[in-house]
Amino acid sequence: MELYEEIILNVLRSQKTIIDVSFPGLTLTSKEIAESASYGALLQIQHILKDESLNDQECFYKIEEIVRVFERLGSGCGSRHDFG
Repeated sequence: MELYEEIILNVLRSQKTIIDVSFPGLTLTSKEIAESASYGALLQIQHILKDESLNDQECFYKIEEIVRVFERLGSGCGSRHDFG
């Protein structure tokens, strides 16, 4: 549930708000937002992992790219990701 909440919060933070805390430009439900963002993230991760042109030393960068996908969703990757 934490990733779901992070995705929703990230999208809501980028929306214009008014005093009654509404999101006038937001037409999607929270479920639709999470599903869309999740599918897009999975496609990005799949693309990164399918790149056979990298050697073993470059695989570190594949992991870094995956971490960045999560960060773009507004999800932290914990304290172990302290090298980027």
